[in-house]
Amino acid sequence: MDVMKSFSMFCYTLLTPPLSGTVRLLSALHPKLRTFFAVRQTLFHDLEQKLKTLPNSSFRLWVHAASVGEFEQARPVIAALKAKHPNLLLFVSFLSDSGYNARKNFADATEVFYLPTDTRANARKLVALLKPDVLLLMRYDFWPNHLMEAKKYGATLILAAAVLQAKSPYFNPLLKNFYHDIFHLFDHIYTVAAKDTLAFRERFSCPQAETAGDPRFDQVLLRSRNTAKVAHLQPLYNNHTVLVAGSVWERDELLLIPAWQELAARPSLVLVPHQVDQENMARLYHELNNRSLAYVPISALTDNFNPDKEILVIDQTGYLAELYAIASFAYVGGGFGVNVHNTLEPAVYGIPVLFGPRHHNSPEAEELVAAGGAQVVHNQQELAAALQTLSDTIAERRERGSAAANFVQERTGATAVITAAIEELL
Repeated sequence: MDVMKSFSMFCYTLLTPPLSGTVRLLSALHPKLRTFFAVRQTLFHDLEQKLKTLPNSSFRLWVHAASVGEFEQARPVIAALKAKHPNLLLFVSFLSDSGYNARKNFADATEVFYLPTDTRANARKLVALLKPDVLLLMRYDFWPNHLMEAKKYGATLILAAAVLQAKSPYFNPLLKNFYHDIFHLFDHIYTVAAKDTLAFRERFSCPQAETAGDPRFDQVLLRSRNTAKVAHLQPLYNNHTVLVAGSVWERDELLLIPAWQELAARPSLVLVPHQVDQENMARLYHELNNRSLAYVPISALTDNFNPDKEILVIDQTGYLAELYAIASFAYVGGGFGVNVHNTLEPAVYGIPVLFGPRHHNSPEAEELVAAGGAQVVHNQQELAAALQTLSDTIAERRERGSAAANFVQERTGATAVITAAIEELL
């Protein structure tokens, strides 16, 4: 069956213009929707001005990511391709504001832009401007009109870091045929794990699915080799047991800080808030003062800092991934909110990882627990007990840390598989 002539794709293409128009009208009442359309108002004009002088002969790679997390999965692939093919033209599109704003100045990109609303007219304009040879879509965020127009143009469509979780909407009986048609637009589907490959093949009849792994494992391994930003901190923490609490929200702090205070022998604590805006930092400092805890923001760090008596608070961005290099074990925030943050960043350094119960949207977090490199804590009591064990028992700490390091190391290699597929087209 020709996917682009399927009933589900026909209905989708027919309905998107009126739906898009309706949402645009409603955007006047909703700030986020208003921003969504405002940032795209001059998108095509700006792209046309920037791309009209580009050589048609160059190979063109279009990478789409929903947000910054998905883009990080593409970075090692981009780096590998750019190292061998520096003249490759790279276009990066984002759906979210956070993704675009975080990577709008990405040095390797020819252009970074917001993906326009998914109408056939917009998709035709965009593909005509980009002229992509390959569209590399990371993990999810499927917009059928853009996929179909890229396919019609002759681009090779690659889905990478793909997962099919058991409770995914892809399996919903009302949506399954729709996603079946979407998945069949891709020439290659590279999955994170064998179970995902099996699901694509058996549930969606996709023989082009194969297991490659998650490029994020390659990315965190690559980043772990550079710890220059925390080099000045390492002498301060030599011969200390160190707990780095990364990407913590207020709900994490309400459990973590009192659990840490309960310990008879406290490890040195490094607190890394997820948000470092003035309001959140003032709230955190107020909480620490109320608990009579001494602290020093990294922005005010001096030679007199004492890690035995003072908490180091990271009030600036850009430190977290490297900070885990000085840690004996880590707590990763978000697990008492929407979802746990990046658990691979500490695991790559061979240290045990702790986090809250909401982690089911992160397959790597669940697998890290199963591998013995991480532990889920459900309340302050469990967290205090886990901190006590890891602080007091070096053998336990080393065993769990080794399991975490092996977990990451055994899953590297996805970048080479995906890069090789694109290089065949080059």
